[in-house]
Amino acid sequence: MPIGDFKLTTADIGWRGNDLSRPECVIAMRDGTLLCSDDRGGVTRIEPDGRQRTIGAISGLPNGFALERGGSVLAANIEDGKVYRIFPDGRHEVALESFAGRPLGAPNFVYRDGERMWITVSTRSENRREAMERMIPDGYILVLENGTARLAAEGFCFTNEVRIDHARRHLYVAETGKGRVVRLALRPGSTLGQPETFGPETLFPGARVDGLAFDAEGNLWVTEITRNGLFVLAPNGACRQVFEDPTGATVNFPASVVFAGPDLKTVYIGSIRMKRLASFRSPVAGEPLAHWQD
Repeated sequence: MPIGDFKLTTADIGWRGNDLSRPECVIAMRDGTLLCSDDRGGVTRIEPDGRQRTIGAISGLPNGFALERGGSVLAANIEDGKVYRIFPDGRHEVALESFAGRPLGAPNFVYRDGERMWITVSTRSENRREAMERMIPDGYILVLENGTARLAAEGFCFTNEVRIDHARRHLYVAETGKGRVVRLALRPGSTLGQPETFGPETLFPGARVDGLAFDAEGNLWVTEITRNGLFVLAPNGACRQVFEDPTGATVNFPASVVFAGPDLKTVYIGSIRMKRLASFRSPVAGEPLAHWQD
């Protein structure tokens, strides 16, 4: 594994931001600006100089989001079951609230891939926690292109974050209910192959995976929320834990991971419980997300 014997300790953790509210998802911009989800309205923008402001006026629980061309944010609201577009000036509109004649369920995450968006829906069950604990396979993924949503895959036990590898061969999915990562072959026409487990069948008994991010060497970084851990899956699927904080004294409920900074070696961790973003330095650079090319 190119990252060698890298291990992270609580002494290596730094911090960014203050008085944040449920910063579950984090996006880093090329100029050093950070955006993180915020249940007080939508997203909080953290400027390179540390200034903060909350943008948006939506209620519920804004969760995973992606940055569109032009600066608007497409955000999944896991509480009210809708996907919103939040404009830079704070205005918002409902971008998607139903599919195939039914309410979406619990949209969790939005991932931008060029001009298309992948939207994960964790479950259609009203009790989200029960759906995860009972491993109800009603999670699914939509692909949104040219304003039209289409079913891309279904049958997941609490669908969470997704990523596409640098070679653009697979869509990787955090399947929280089963504590694992699965991948599906990416085919022409935004279609997907059958899911296959990538890495261990479960990271460990009772594991709950959440956030995903690729580095430039092709390793997939995975957050785990029961032990507050961070794992790295090598391109061949070999798995290694690089951090764990079982008591949550320093890092609590790591829900997302993102590479940032001019060298893409500064890493931020989002959380639904922490009031600021945990940060550390990585030995390898991250794979830039699509909005870095805007």
